[in-house]
Parts: sequence; C-alpha cells; structure tokens
Amino acid sequence: MTDDHPSSKPKSRRTAGDDAATGDASRSPDPARETWRTGARAKALRAAPERRERFETSSGIEIADVYTAGDLDGFDPATQLGLPGEFPFTRGVQPTMYRSRFWTMRQYAGFATAAETNERFRYLLSEGQTGLSVAFDLPTQMGYDSDAPQAEGEVGRVGVPISSLVDMETLFRDIPLGTVSTSMTINSTAAILLALYLVAAERQGVDRATVSGTTQNDILKEYIARGTYIYPPRPSMRLVTDVFEFCAAELPRWNTISISGYHMREAGATAVQELAYTLADAIAYCDAAVARGLDIDDFAGRLSFFFAAWSELFEEVAKFRAARRMWAKIVRDRYGSRNGRSQMCRFHVQTAGSSLTARSIDNNVVRTTVQALAAVLGGAQSLHTNSRDEALALPTAEAARLALRTQQILAHESGVTETPDPLAGSYYVETLTDELERAAWGELEEIDALGGTIAAIDHGYQQLRIQESAYLVQRRIESGDQVVVGVNRFQDELGVTPPIQRIDPEGERRQIEGLRRVRAERDPEAWAAALDRLAAAASANDNVMPALIDSVRAYATVGEISDRLRAAWGEHRELVTV
Repeated sequence: MTDDHPSSKPKSRRTAGDDAATGDASRSPDPARETWRTGARAKALRAAPERRERFETSSGIEIADVYTAGDLDGFDPATQLGLPGEFPFTRGVQPTMYRSRFWTMRQYAGFATAAETNERFRYLLSEGQTGLSVAFDLPTQMGYDSDAPQAEGEVGRVGVPISSLVDMETLFRDIPLGTVSTSMTINSTAAILLALYLVAAERQGVDRATVSGTTQNDILKEYIARGTYIYPPRPSMRLVTDVFEFCAAELPRWNTISISGYHMREAGATAVQELAYTLADAIAYCDAAVARGLDIDDFAGRLSFFFAAWSELFEEVAKFRAARRMWAKIVRDRYGSRNGRSQMCRFHVQTAGSSLTARSIDNNVVRTTVQALAAVLGGAQSLHTNSRDEALALPTAEAARLALRTQQILAHESGVTETPDPLAGSYYVETLTDELERAAWGELEEIDALGGTIAAIDHGYQQLRIQESAYLVQRRIESGDQVVVGVNRFQDELGVTPPIQRIDPEGERRQIEGLRRVRAERDPEAWAAALDRLAAAASANDNVMPALIDSVRAYATVGEISDRLRAAWGEHRELVTV
C-alpha cells in the first residue's frame, strides 16, 4: 500500500485507546487561533470550565478546541477529495449521488417460517422499501437442517429457516426476482444459498443476467468476531473464491461479497479498527482471487462493503469517507487496477444494533436517526435502520415500518441529500478523515507484518484488539464516564413492556414436517448423483458452484450439502488459550 500523501503513511502501533495522533502536535501554527485561545477562550474558561480535560472520539482521536485552516496545512483537495464519482471517491462513488437516486432502503427481515417472512417482505415492499435483506436463522447459517439435533429450539428464532429449494421458493413467492434486489446475510453457507436463490429465480423464468443482489459471503469476520463458521479458513476462502469466479462469468449484476466491518464493530471494535480490519479482510479476498488467476478488474467491481453506523456523527461520516479513499488507493496501487468501478468502495450500512437499549426503547428511535444521518452524510449505497424494539425481540411490523419511515424522512424532508458530500471542506471533518485514515494504515501495517489477515487471525490479533476495546468501553459505561441515556443517566420510570414480535412455537414443527416431505418426495437417484458430483468437485479443487446448483435442483438440503463439504474439508475449531 503506497501513496505519496502523508495521510496514507502508517503510524507506529498504539494502545487500543490511543489509535491516532492527537492534540495540536500535527497542526500548523495559526496566529489567529493562538490569539483566540489566550483571549476569548481563556476568558470563557474562567467563567465556565470545560466539561472534561480531554475530548476524544470513540477511537481515541483527540478533538481539538477549535479547527481552522491551519489544521489542513498541506491539504490538497484535488488529490485527497477529487470530485464526486472520481478517484479517490472521497466525496462519493456517483457524480450525482442522491440527487439522481436515493440509497436502497433495505430493511433486514426474517423469522419463523419462509411463508411468514414472505408476508413481511411483501408488506415492507408495499410500504415503500426498495430492496430486500434476508436474515437467516442460526441452523441455516451453520449448515444444519431444521430437524438436526443441533437446531432444536433455534429454528426461525433469529431469522428465516431455509433447508431446501421449497423453502426458498416459498420465501420469494409473488416477489419478482428479476426486478427486486436481494441481500442475503449469510456466510459459511453463502454459496449454497446463492445456488438456491438462482434456482428459485430460474423457476420464476428469470434470466441469470437480470438477477441482482448480494451475498454477504464474508467468512473472515466470522473467525474474528462472530463465530458462525463451519470449515477451516483456507477451504472457506476457496469457497468464497469459487463464488467470485462463478459470478464473474454468470451473474453480471450480483455482488459476490459484502465485506463486513459491522459485526466487528458490534463486538466492540473502534471506528479505526472497523475500518482497518474490514479493508484487511478485503485485501485477503483479493489476494485469493488473484492467486486463482482472476484479474483485479474481473471481480473487484462486484465487491461491496458493510459498515456499522454509530451515534458519534462526525467520526462515522469521516470513517465512510476514509474507507472510500483508502480502498481506491489499495485497488489502484496494490493491485494495478485500471478500472474506476473496481476502485469504488460501495457499501451498505446498518445502524448499530448493540447501541440499542432494552430500557426506554423510544430513545432507540433517536439513536437510529442520528446513525442513519451519519450513513447518508457519509454516502452509503444502501441502508438498514434498526427498529426501536430490537433489543427485546425481532421487530414487530409496526416498529419495522417506523424504522423505514426514518429513512424516508431523511430522504425526502431533511435536505441532506441535495448535494454530494455536504460536509466536504469542513476543517473538522477533513482533519478527522485524515486522522482516521492515518490510524487505519497503521493497523494495516501491523496485519501485514504478521503475514496478512489469515495469519493475524491465527495469532488472535484482531480478536484480542477488539476485546480490549470492548472492555475499555464497558468500563467507561459502568463508571459513568460514557453516558448511555436511559441506562446510566437520565433514567425513565420503568413502564410496561411494549408488545413484541413472538415466534409461534408451532412454526418449528411445520418447518420440520415440510422438510421431511421434501426428502420423501424427491428423486433419490438424482439426489444421490448430484451429491456425489459435489463431493468429487470439492475433493478435486473444481469450482463447486455448478455442482451446488445441481444439488439444490435435486432437492438436496442445506444440511446434506454442508455435510458433504464437512467430509471433504473438515470443521474449524477455535484455538482457546488460557
């Protein structure tokens, strides 16, 4: 990673709470600012001292008492900002941004059964949602069928259960897959779910060339922060690369991966760590694809990203701007890309689920609005706004509608969409963007020094750093230094728990009955032959996507397919050290 601008130079390693250069050391002298400090500011402080000795962002970047042109000494708008839609894409990936089209309003949903989730999808589309986002239950994420012993009690709890092609067709009944864009939050079994989606579209008569959407397909963050992995890292990376290769040839409108910082942020990462570790994962995926023989410009235009939006408005906006600038440099300078689309960091944002509180849940509407505003000011391509009740349960239809209305009010009433990157040129935002970028390059240097992302995961580097950051935040909350409104300050009187979304326990029984009908009615010879071809492809290092598609056409289930791959590749067991 090379670039001749100082903001791309890595820094030395710091502690989790000191992730960037701070104070005035890096700022140019500004006589007017010094006069203000010794005059007007000093007088004001004598009357009203500041609330604390040090102001800083969640990443430990010190916030100055005032920002002036001196903070941007050496700042070159032509190379650091450019114009919207042009390298380095700091100001956005499209020349007109939201003046032409709003971001995709993509509310995440999935629960109980495929039929009930289909009803929720059609409801959200009728209310003005412009794209679908599927949440899958844990058994589906982990490669177990709904009737597996490991799935008992988890079927349909945190997402929709999908065991076979019948479930996938039910999920999208009366939803035209040739026109609706679908995002699927699925990782270990992403290739299987993509195969199911393609065959469901095929049954609707939809040409593959028109199918659009995204599979999250980001297995590395599972080892770092979330834990829904199945296979060891290297065969998992092979599966990801198979999807890249297949989609490059077959699915021109499909985003092959959504490289996710969101889950690392939810686990406790700072904004700097989220930015750095997400880009480090992206580098690992690009390295794997290039090693397969793909040219960077064959696949990089299909990569997308997934970030969290927290309530610290300006740090989040700066993070999104820095992500675009860094990714453009990485793809151009590290991989030699010649295609501007390959250099664009296009991303989905979800507001911060772990910021939601179970107490005083109406406060969550305000938190989500601020976080969504950060995503929009930061130039997101799609957005999910969390519902007020998600700290208690999956959202009710009414809460999901209010979350969607939050996006619609930002789009149509706030005025922040009228010009691209409206905070460009702000002394504070530009300085903060540079600081975040500088700190993230330093983290990337650490990961490179360990041998890259997979080697760093093996060392537990990212995991430990995130744990340290989460611990520090929790200490600040418990001490009261970090205020959480309604929890450790400004507590409301306890009221009645609002109505919440309840999962019908009979849904699991109905799901299992349907799955067993599929097994009883399918052609056993076609099923066995398809799974044998899959096992052979997995063992021979062939691209497994064609065999996966044949298997789901033959009504092989997610669990059966996953078991064949387990047999070929083994299962990952996290190394626990004491």
